[in-house]
Amino acid sequence: MINKNKKDYIYAIGRRKGASARVRLYRGKGESTVNGKPIAQYFSGEVFKETWSKPFRLIDGTNSYYVTTKVSGGGIKGQLEATTHAIARSLSKLDKENFRPVLKKAGLLTRDARIRERRKIGMGGKARRKKQSPKR
Repeated sequence: MINKNKKDYIYAIGRRKGASARVRLYRGKGESTVNGKPIAQYFSGEVFKETWSKPFRLIDGTNSYYVTTKVSGGGIKGQLEATTHAIARSLSKLDKENFRPVLKKAGLLTRDARIRERRKIGMGGKARRKKQSPKR
């Protein structure tokens, strides 16, 4: 039996801090979703909308593509930036000659390697905090 509802998509993974986002990029008009919710509801707020829509605005494809995303780990900001990274990578796969230089120049294809520093033993509960030493 042939699945007639199957659509072609481009798959990419984006990561930031502890978050990981798996994105499927589809051509055409549709509602972008994150973990089954509309993307505007999952990442509510104007600043968040500005961030996740940036790759589409850079390539002038705001209404030409939509995504379905599964995101896990990290906080809301890390998940947002992981999603943006994954969207940029999928657009880069779609058209390397035209999209890649624009997205690269904007810094959206670069994985931000900064992660939380682990805490060390004997440091008073924080990564860099030293225990207070007695003066006498």
